[in-house]
Amino acid sequence: MKKYFLVCAVLCTSLFAQDLQLGNARTELYLPALKNKNIALVANANSLVGKTHLLDTLLSLGVSVKKLFALEHGFRLVEGAGEKVASAVDEKTGLPILSLYGASKKPKAEDLQDIDLILWDVQDVGVRFFTYLSSLHYLLEAAAEQEKTLMVLDRPNPNAFYIDGPVLDKKFSSFVGMHPVPVVYGMTLGEFAQMIVGEKWLKTEKNPMLTVIPCANYTHQTLCHLPQAPSPNLRTWQAIYLYPTLCFLEGTVLSEGRGTPFAFEVIGYPNTHWGDFTFTPEALPYAKSPKFKNQLCRGYRLDAADYQLRQRKTLRLDLLLDAYRHYPDKETFFLKNLFFDKLAGTDQLRVALQAGKTEAEIRQSWQKDLEQFKQIRAKYLLY
Repeated sequence: MKKYFLVCAVLCTSLFAQDLQLGNARTELYLPALKNKNIALVANANSLVGKTHLLDTLLSLGVSVKKLFALEHGFRLVEGAGEKVASAVDEKTGLPILSLYGASKKPKAEDLQDIDLILWDVQDVGVRFFTYLSSLHYLLEAAAEQEKTLMVLDRPNPNAFYIDGPVLDKKFSSFVGMHPVPVVYGMTLGEFAQMIVGEKWLKTEKNPMLTVIPCANYTHQTLCHLPQAPSPNLRTWQAIYLYPTLCFLEGTVLSEGRGTPFAFEVIGYPNTHWGDFTFTPEALPYAKSPKFKNQLCRGYRLDAADYQLRQRKTLRLDLLLDAYRHYPDKETFFLKNLFFDKLAGTDQLRVALQAGKTEAEIRQSWQKDLEQFKQIRAKYLLY
């Protein structure tokens, strides 16, 4: 069997790479607040200050880091999507790692008893169903309840240059969508954290003590430079740009390429008539049970040449429409668990596809909600 390894390469070029500063690099703005405090660090393999992990940087500066919190994919980005993350001990530092993607997704009171400040430094991709957003929500809630400070070291959002998709209906709330926002919401996590608190979306009357350390020399239109993959299956900038659309396939019978070197760059299923690209999903360390494992799939590969999303600034509804139109058994296209509706945050997108609505009709159906969201969003923008 072939073995594929995660390549932590440059994912986006940047017009401002030499000037852009992540929040974690602006140590002069946040180190004074960490002095004489016990810190819980929320981080993963992306949490680098230059080429050094933030944890190592903090420890070298004498910061009292007491414990680590791990989100989906783990503290070192070793777990696949949806795989439970176990609490453990960090081999390099000996610090305890408490999982927030296992039996519990929210810190307990005892987890924060000896902590003064929760420090967040995690790379997001700006899509509602990327679970780091839900983890941030629960951390804010726990911080409010236990009267702790939560500090977000802000990072660029590579999909911040547009806003699109249906706004979540609260009836469809889940860990892959907790907030009444569109699929692509055009905000950094620092901005979003302010919105969670300001719009009183937390299930507590208390407000957390929230601090955001903003990026420098950044706007929502900046072409961001990500030296590490934000998750094991988002390995290229094409995948990051395609993810808001192709993740919907996880609620259908089709494959989005998990188990291949080009996850979220392809669309297909075992067939002999649709598409001009073939691929065979295999069990990989970060995709242990992909759809159609060891089966030849046919479909399309979407590369930079034919996918200029920065110019389109929309979800690729045409891909979903074409896939549904060509799949022979319409009754089985959507999974019976209706995970598609959880990803969409509504059942209306599925119903529209089944009814044969056009792309223009589907887009029009969510425009009013998008305009209302943009008004809310504007109150919390930092860039």
